[in-house]
Amino acid sequence: MLRRARMLGVLTFLLSGGIGIISSTQIWATVQRADAGETLTVTGAVIYPLLAPLSLAVLALGAALSIAGPVLRHILAVLGVGAAAVLILGTAPLIGSAPISAVAPAVTEATGLGGEESLRQVVADVTATPWPVIALLCWVVLALASVFVLLTARRWPTGGRRYRSAGEGAHRSSGPLDSVDSWDELSHGTDPTDSAR
Repeated sequence: MLRRARMLGVLTFLLSGGIGIISSTQIWATVQRADAGETLTVTGAVIYPLLAPLSLAVLALGAALSIAGPVLRHILAVLGVGAAAVLILGTAPLIGSAPISAVAPAVTEATGLGGEESLRQVVADVTATPWPVIALLCWVVLALASVFVLLTARRWPTGGRRYRSAGEGAHRSSGPLDSVDSWDELSHGTDPTDSAR
């Protein structure tokens, strides 16, 4: 169960970071101009400049989490909570209808106008796409996964199954031989402690 918990924790970080990077290139809002000009499309990276770098950081945290020791796991999980909090606070205001300030850079680049009053005269409507909702759900899951890692990371197994099995075998061979574990006795009915052998 703990091995699965480790795998799920790492995969959550990797998937959240990957979806964040993908969503930064997707359209988060469309802007309908009041002057009957061309409809503008605004990507996530333009609306939320921290989206791509923070998503890349989350991806790196997931990769590091897969090979980290107990102390470093807790540090990475704390960083995951912080990144999730920043991403949630930045994405939540964009759900439903993005504010004009969020699309201002794209409108200014297209029209050459600056200032909030000028933008209000140019922008007729701002419509958000489903991508902010998808991203927000990812950040919530990332926050829950980070807390889960904090609670369970100390008990995560170290090393693979083969390594632990070899260690257990070495431990058994260092003491008296248990006849129940003897392959000779199970397969041939012989006593491995017999001096005649």
